[in-house]
Amino acid sequence: MTEALATLAGLRELTGFLSPALGAALAALALAACAWALRSRPPAFAWPAARELRAAGASSRDPLRAIALVLRATALVLLACALAGPLGPAPSVRSREQGIDLLLVLDTSDSMRALDAEAGESPRTRLELAREVVARFALHRVASGDRVGLVVFGTTAFTHCPLTSDGRLLRAALDRTEPGMAGEATALGDALALAVKRLHGVSGADTPASGRLVVLLTDGRSNADNVPPAVAAALAAQLGIRVHTVGIGGEGEVAMATRGGGRSLETSRQDLDAETLAQIAGASGGRFFRARSSADLAAVYEAIDRIERPEREAPAERIGEPAPEPLLAGAGLLLALELLAARVFWRRIP
Repeated sequence: MTEALATLAGLRELTGFLSPALGAALAALALAACAWALRSRPPAFAWPAARELRAAGASSRDPLRAIALVLRATALVLLACALAGPLGPAPSVRSREQGIDLLLVLDTSDSMRALDAEAGESPRTRLELAREVVARFALHRVASGDRVGLVVFGTTAFTHCPLTSDGRLLRAALDRTEPGMAGEATALGDALALAVKRLHGVSGADTPASGRLVVLLTDGRSNADNVPPAVAAALAAQLGIRVHTVGIGGEGEVAMATRGGGRSLETSRQDLDAETLAQIAGASGGRFFRARSSADLAAVYEAIDRIERPEREAPAERIGEPAPEPLLAGAGLLLALELLAARVFWRRIP
């Protein structure tokens, strides 16, 4: 009984029918048959004392028969609906062909502690600002159907988050990104080569060029590479992977934040290699962006989002899964009630 009631609860989740016209025709036929049966008189024979029976309170009307017919009619309507192909909720699986594979490459070298980014009246490090802007961009792309991953680099480079469609996983990885976590130097070429390797290994050599993308953000000059940036850029171009580069930070001496989060008295002269970043982007068919302020960085990622909007085919309309069980369970329950009423509780003797 409990399972039957649980199945009946599925009636609320029905979203439509494959053949609504068939269901309507069968339901109308069932109702017409029940109406004809209700109007017709059942077989009977004359009773010599009929007047005395009516005087004693007997009636020619049979409410039990009417109730049984109503139960049967409702059961037949439910069976007609079951034959019409009832549908449950449509599956919410996103088609992978609708998105692209995007790797975000983020500089976490020691220079990203520079306090030349502002939010209101409070100075913020470059990495704090970059982390916030990149997170918004990444989550927006995931919501659009892309897979997004994260590579961080300093003296070395490593994959901090693999390509994923899980926005929570990606946000958790970005929240754990700190200056110096990969060393204090800047291995720009190694980071780009790792990103290209990850995209090529996951996507495959026959993936269209529009389906693979790298967005690299740095504030410095390559000074700890095993793979020169020009070689990594040539590899990306050969494999059809576009690279957009973003240079962040101003010029000259800037104050630095301490590792504990305070403000240090030390200053550092920043040395952004804009020429190399422009060459990397140009070699792979991407663009170089310069962000000198916090407002610039947000605008840069909005521009990249507009550029990287390949035409996406509208996903095929999804229909729900066949779900006749709730209707069949309801029809069975009503027929059982009719049998109990007419054959057990209010049994009629001819």
